Amino acid sequence: MTDDGLISVDSKYSARETTERLLAALPARNMTVFGRVDHAANATAAQMTLRPTELIIFGNPKGGTVLMQDRQRAGIDLPLKALVWEDADGKAWVTYNDPAWIARRHGLDNDAAIEVMAKAMNAIAQDATK
Repeated sequence: MTDDGLISVDSKYSARETTERLLAALPARNMTVFGRVDHAANATAAQMTLRPTELIIFGNPKGGTVLMQDRQRAGIDLPLKALVWEDADGKAWVTYNDPAWIARRHGLDNDAAIEVMAKAMNAIAQDATK
């Protein structure tokens, strides 16, 4: 499913297992995890509730730097991110920014880098969810 530059892929696993599978898929594609934001845990700390929702921030500086050399402001959308979340029906999803949308947003001219990024994101999402 694509929605305003977002691609969402449903998972056959729980949100926790989807997150673990996503994290396991990254090193095989030379991706480094730069950070994790557990929105549900942060909600709990604020005495609020939120279904499982975790943002994974990752990338490969060799790929992202090329794009930022073209348009430095693309750094607002890099490194890459994937949100693993659970909907109201208990179904887990992986949502990420469509690299083609990032390219259009910033007027990036490096079609080869964007294509590599899109293939990598699709493969990572498939590894995490299928």
